[in-house]
Amino acid sequence: QVQVVESGGGLVQPGGSLRLSCAVSGITFSTYVMSWYRQAPGKERELVAFIGSISVNTNYADSVKGRFTISRDNAKNTVYLQMNSLKPEDTAVYYCYAWRSGDNAWGQGTQVTVSS
Repeated sequence: QVQVVESGGGLVQPGGSLRLSCAVSGITFSTYVMSWYRQAPGKERELVAFIGSISVNTNYADSVKGRFTISRDNAKNTVYLQMNSLKPEDTAVYYCYAWRSGDNAWGQGTQVTVSS
């Protein structure tokens, strides 16, 4: 059974940093493209960043470029999202998503709140 579990969310002041983690089990992690999405209240879920199966390819939403960094550790079946220079508009539930052709899985989400 596939399990995708996010952690690391919380309350942080503007300009602060957080590191989200996503631990995955039940799949061959290294063969999956991993992504972070977020959904703010009243808005649609949006892609924040993704990373290819061997970490060569990464891509970011324009709104987070230069501030967020996605990485993965295939030995630990974990993907990370380092978030720096956080802004109030980064407030959302952040979801981890695992994908490969024919299969995918979502985590339950972790709340990130940026507020003074």
